[in-house]
Amino acid sequence: MLWTAWAVETRIADQREGHILVQAKGAEDEPRAPVMVNLVLDRSGSMKGAPLAAAVEAAQSFIDLAGPDDFIGLVLFDGVAEQRVPVTAMDVRGKQAMTEAFSHVTTGRGTALHQAIEVAAKGLQRTLVPGRRPRLLLLTDGEPSVGPDTQDAFDELGLRLARQNLSVHALGLARHYVAEVLESLTRPSGNGFEHVDGPEGLSEAMGAIVSHLFGQVAGDVQVRVQPEGFGALSCRHGFATSLEADALVISLGDVSRGFSRRVLLSGPIRQETWSAIIHGSSKERGDVKHQKVELEFSTPESSRGRLIVGLGHELNLVSEETAAWLSLARRDTARAETQLESAETSLRTIVAMAPEGIPVRRHLERLADLRSAVERGEGDIPLLIRRAQAARAGTNVSQVIPIQNYRGGGQKR
Repeated sequence: MLWTAWAVETRIADQREGHILVQAKGAEDEPRAPVMVNLVLDRSGSMKGAPLAAAVEAAQSFIDLAGPDDFIGLVLFDGVAEQRVPVTAMDVRGKQAMTEAFSHVTTGRGTALHQAIEVAAKGLQRTLVPGRRPRLLLLTDGEPSVGPDTQDAFDELGLRLARQNLSVHALGLARHYVAEVLESLTRPSGNGFEHVDGPEGLSEAMGAIVSHLFGQVAGDVQVRVQPEGFGALSCRHGFATSLEADALVISLGDVSRGFSRRVLLSGPIRQETWSAIIHGSSKERGDVKHQKVELEFSTPESSRGRLIVGLGHELNLVSEETAAWLSLARRDTARAETQLESAETSLRTIVAMAPEGIPVRRHLERLADLRSAVERGEGDIPLLIRRAQAARAGTNVSQVIPIQNYRGGGQKR
């Protein structure tokens, strides 16, 4: 595990602000850990036709990449959830069982999402595979219609799964899934969720998930930050945090080969000099490793300083963008316009700074979609809202995925 920590000071009027960016990166040459995953596949009526065919194809590609040391199961759900294939080794027999199950998947009625997640969690807890963190990989296109369907129920479920050391990943397809539900399920375990506009995008989105799951080199990654000279210190990213005496402890989740997890912390400076004591920890090949991370100071004009400040503006940008889409959905055009202008201001600041590591072109394209919708009411509003919510979720957990080809690669978010 490669740890870095950079700091920069900024001023707003007479207020000094300190910013610390901690990054954990998996080495490119680290051997990957075998996976233990329960696939949770939505087969409700809205998945009929091309969506279900694309989902099955993407799931089959996932199975094709697995080896005999990988354990994978399959849960299917419509109005009822069923563990169709138990979590089992992906040897010849295991792969045959999965392929056979895929060949008989048909659509039904209803969406028992809460039950499906609970069934998948129980399926993982019936099998112990030493040294592997159990994971759920959910693919859905609809909102819950059978069983618990409130946001509170899914908030509680996501937190409970994280406490049970279950990591949840999710793909939301098209325009009817509930983004807040997917965020509730994934965020407590340190993940965002992927949005897919339509069936044709499933392979690429699955590629991002595959490259993360099949490249994991470290789990339970945490960073402990003890500030010195600050009046307060806040975690800007959406990772799970806790207080430990006079330090913040941030849980970053898992890290894979060539990937990085980064977290930004900011706060007002109250003393002439300031710093932080930083320790990183991770579980690698069954061993827990600890490392003191040296904090390097940069200027706001340096490349590192521009990245740190730029990340703060990016977090503001995606929050305002998502809020603008939601205002537009409520037909509050005036508020959407104000929020869009705020997002555009943040983007102009990022463009002027030209920091490396922030996807400026993607933000330009997304705000252009939003501007068009605000001015002319064009575009598929529900679809674009979910795209924005997924971007916010991904940015908040700041998982940086290198742009590579599918089958071991994915997309940067």
